[in-house]
Amino acid sequence: NYDEAFLWYYKAAQNNDLDAQDQLGLCYEMGRGVEKNLEEAVKWYRRAAEQGYAYAQYHLGNCYHEGSGVNLDYAEAVKWYRDAAEKGISMAQCNLGWCYEHGEGVEKNIEEAKKWYQLASDQGLERAQARLEKL
Repeated sequence: NYDEAFLWYYKAAQNNDLDAQDQLGLCYEMGRGVEKNLEEAVKWYRRAAEQGYAYAQYHLGNCYHEGSGVNLDYAEAVKWYRDAAEKGISMAQCNLGWCYEHGEGVEKNIEEAKKWYQLASDQGLERAQARLEKL
C-alpha cells in the first residue's frame, strides 16, 4: 500500500530517519503514494545524502546523471556516486565506472573504470561484469 507507506516514511523522515528520507525521495521520484515530483525527490535525497546516507547519495547521483528533477551535471553525479561507491554501493561503483569509461564528469580513464566495475562485479552485479567483459 503505497499511500500508507508514504505517510509512514514522511513521519519518520521528519524525525531525521535517513532511510525514510531516501525512501521518501523514491516515493516522490516514482509517484508512489504521492504525485510524482522530482524536485521533492531531490530535496529528500539531498537531505539524507548530505548526512552520509549511501543509498541517498547513489540516488542523488542518478538525478544529476539522468537529469531527473535537476539539470544534467555529470561532475555533481560523480561526486555523489563516489561517496556512495566508497561505501560499497555496487550500483554506484558501476555508474562511477561508466562515468570514467565515457568521460562524463571526469577525465576518461579506462583503468579507473575497470577498477570501479571490478568492485561492483565482485559483489555480483551482472551489469558491471558485462561492462568489464566489454572493456
